[in-house]
Amino acid sequence: MRLSPLLTDLYELTMLAGYVKEGMADKPAVFDLYFRHNPFAGGYAVFAGLEPALEALEELRFLTEEIEYLRSLDLFPAAFFSYLRDFRFQGQVMAPPEGTVVFANEPLLSVSGNLAEVQLVETLLLNMINFQTLVATKAARICHAAAGAEVVEFGLRRAQGPNGGLSASRAACVGGVKGTSNVLAGMAYGLPVRGTHAHSWVQAFNDELTAFRAYAAAFPNSTILLVDTYNTLRSGVPNAITVARELREQGHSLRGIRLDSGDLAYLSREARHMLDEAGFPEVRILASNELDEHVIDSIRDENGRVDIYGVGTKLSTAVGPGGVALGGVYKLVVMDGRPRMKITSDIAKASLPGSKRVIRALDAKGGFVQDVVCLEKDSISGGITVYDPTNPLHHTTLPEGVRLVDLRRTVMEKGRRTLAAESLDHMAERCRQEMALLPAGCRRFINPHRYKVSISPQLKDLRCTMIQAATKGRT
Repeated sequence: MRLSPLLTDLYELTMLAGYVKEGMADKPAVFDLYFRHNPFAGGYAVFAGLEPALEALEELRFLTEEIEYLRSLDLFPAAFFSYLRDFRFQGQVMAPPEGTVVFANEPLLSVSGNLAEVQLVETLLLNMINFQTLVATKAARICHAAAGAEVVEFGLRRAQGPNGGLSASRAACVGGVKGTSNVLAGMAYGLPVRGTHAHSWVQAFNDELTAFRAYAAAFPNSTILLVDTYNTLRSGVPNAITVARELREQGHSLRGIRLDSGDLAYLSREARHMLDEAGFPEVRILASNELDEHVIDSIRDENGRVDIYGVGTKLSTAVGPGGVALGGVYKLVVMDGRPRMKITSDIAKASLPGSKRVIRALDAKGGFVQDVVCLEKDSISGGITVYDPTNPLHHTTLPEGVRLVDLRRTVMEKGRRTLAAESLDHMAERCRQEMALLPAGCRRFINPHRYKVSISPQLKDLRCTMIQAATKGRT
């Protein structure tokens, strides 16, 4: 689906018009996209949204009706519209693969090109990367809490509009979710679609057993029955067992039951006992109702017997500590061959200047040791002293014997993707593998370990030099 270049903040267009007027539009520039704090007060994030963003960049152009709308604003000079008519994104993008575990204060995307094009795409990239990374991270946290049980995304009806619903379904699968109730997302992204029936189905019939029998007759090979419309243990589960026996006699099997209210740990234990006693150990138990990683964790702590978690609102809207936004930013780091940085009285909000690499140090088993942000030409090795980007006075030594890998790769050159698109299954498997390599303390939901993201000595020196020059009025 084409995204209009008007899906942007007005100031991107006014700056673009200003650069054209000042003769600056073609000057080379580099921007970095990153976030300052790990979401959900957690220890990591899961990168997502890259492929849709690259597709949007490839197709970015102004249609006649869009140019005419801008003309109607009576804001821009006439020469600007001729520039827009021929506009195409021709820049370079560096990024990690989707499903990569990433951390605060390290560049996710570096976007290089002429100043006009790399400025214009700021809002578009932040919109796509921020939201999908947030949802993929929430999904990874939920899947970690589920500890191997299947997780399905049920959040479309609570998502932030149709586009938000589609993006959430996609990103949730990058984070490890195994399917979605969103049928359009199933078609658009090749995702498995999952679902049961509503309470209204049961209420539409004269009694619960009749409703269950009718649903099983309509879908004998995929029947999952919602058992809590009236009384879960006194009627819902016994009636489901009756239908399970009838399906078995017909050569079919009841796939599962769904619990959508009450004490899910207790009800799942009791339902499991009833199903097993009746001779149906293969019938799976699906739980839903305002689930998130904390609720799922508590269900498991109380020995709940849930096989599948249907997670809706708190996944698709990414509700959690710290609000519902990643807070990613997009900062100019090189202009016309010279490093640039945002300098502020809050050192934590100062940007890192220059074109950079992100290096990940791995131990002998591939486990994450720490990440180092360095300048493009820096030499990094075990034993080198590295610095905390939020406080350059704090330093550590990169251990000897670690394996160093570049976290990012060139994914777009001259406005065209350089790599074939990966499947969502491949991204999800990358996420699963990287979550296993992440230090266990970083996966904690409460007071997680702070993973080290350091900067190289050369980057630290450049940053300090630029801050000193700025404080003396020599920017």
